[in-house]
Amino acid sequence: MVAGAVAVDSANIGYAQFLDPNRKWYNNKRLIALNAWIVLLIFLSHCCPGLASLHRRQTDTMENIGSLAGYPFAPYTSDGIGRRPTVFLGATIMCAAVTLQTASQNVHMFIAARFLIGFGLSFAANSAPMLVSEIAYPPHRAALTSLYNSLWYSGSIIAAWTTFGSFRIPSSWAWRLPSLIQGLPSMLQVCLVWFAPESPRWLVSKGRERQALKTLAYYHADGNEEHPLVQYEFEEIRAAISFDRTVAANVGWKSFITSPGNRKRLRIIIAIAFFSQWSGNGLVSYYLNKVFDAIGITDPTTQLLINGILQIWNLSIAMIASFLAERVGRRTLFLTSCFGMIVFWTGQTVCFKLSETSIPAAHGTIAFIFLYYMAYDIAFAPLIVSYTVEILPYAIRAKGFNIFNFIVSIGLIFNQYVNPVALAHLSWRYYIVYACWLLFEAAFCYVYIVETKGRTLEETAALFDGINPADLIENNEDSLAGEADVKEIHEDGGKASESRISVVGVEEISV
Repeated sequence: MVAGAVAVDSANIGYAQFLDPNRKWYNNKRLIALNAWIVLLIFLSHCCPGLASLHRRQTDTMENIGSLAGYPFAPYTSDGIGRRPTVFLGATIMCAAVTLQTASQNVHMFIAARFLIGFGLSFAANSAPMLVSEIAYPPHRAALTSLYNSLWYSGSIIAAWTTFGSFRIPSSWAWRLPSLIQGLPSMLQVCLVWFAPESPRWLVSKGRERQALKTLAYYHADGNEEHPLVQYEFEEIRAAISFDRTVAANVGWKSFITSPGNRKRLRIIIAIAFFSQWSGNGLVSYYLNKVFDAIGITDPTTQLLINGILQIWNLSIAMIASFLAERVGRRTLFLTSCFGMIVFWTGQTVCFKLSETSIPAAHGTIAFIFLYYMAYDIAFAPLIVSYTVEILPYAIRAKGFNIFNFIVSIGLIFNQYVNPVALAHLSWRYYIVYACWLLFEAAFCYVYIVETKGRTLEETAALFDGINPADLIENNEDSLAGEADVKEIHEDGGKASESRISVVGVEEISV
């Protein structure tokens, strides 16, 4: 039997009232274990970044096309077979793809392998961040889910510095070695993902409530199923999923259009997905060497060195911002990021123009690239995944996150084909286009981004529907009580038979 209802005062909603102040991430073995699984899952999910400067345009385009091919299937596997099996499926495909890539004998094999990497990545990238968000201890969820996208730079760092160290090898291992190293995290993921906990939300959605309660209790309350926090989380999850099941408009692709709350979510998801790739970062990150060439830095060693340092800088800023998400708030970080990008992108544009005749201006361009990425990494590195996942209710979380990934891929393909042509024809003037676009991004975030700090996943999702989570729990318990009353009426009708069977059973046991 699962635990009973939790009495929740609608005026004092929130998980904070149930937290044990003495239970910290560093002094509780089960929290340490849970966070270790999450960090491992996050790190291993970023195993296949682009190979720095090697075949960048062709291979990354094919990887994105592979992702597009996998998107129609990813949400159904995440919701159907579970978060962990979907991560395992994606990692297995990527292991096979990396083997093919490393053993490639011609460019066609290499590009085919990149397609398979993108295809496998679409499954892992859909399921892994949802699993992270759905199993995390509530006070740690924002930081850990934000780390998911921030640690993309860890894979980028490995690729950048491996390429820097291997590009002098006088054989095909100059590119085979980076290819091989990309596959190691996927191999570890295949071996270890089954030891991580499954999402309690997914378990409840499949009727496995007892297992969900045990998972919540084991990691969030040292196995105490009666702990108020566990009871609160469990009842809130069960009520939200039950509500979505009873309201057909809340489930399926059509619900993104028919439901007012989902239309708000869809608008934000599409916007921040596109902003994440079209804030100028696509121009700098994917065509950094062309920018270097344009400002007179042409030595390959210098280019690779600056790229490697830039990735470390990005990782540091993004990780710091991840831990500020719950303290400062998502909206504050988004606005700070937007206005910072406007200032530093403008400075970068001016220096880029002056670099045609001035070496100090060329150096200034590099400085402004670092400052611009500092502003970008405050929000658009850590928050785009965590914010997307948390504003979506469980019933459409996989589908909504799939839309996010699809828009990101469209933005990447756009960057890969449009940016080099525009940069070649417009030079520094192309930067003005992005400067104007950043003003629009700032205005959008100011108007539409909703603050979500201090809430559980269910409470955050309810913000967009105007529903009080406490009312959901109360209504769900009323519904369950009604079902119990009906069952009792039916049982009363057969009480005599049950009594007779019960007596016979006792006699049989006695014999």
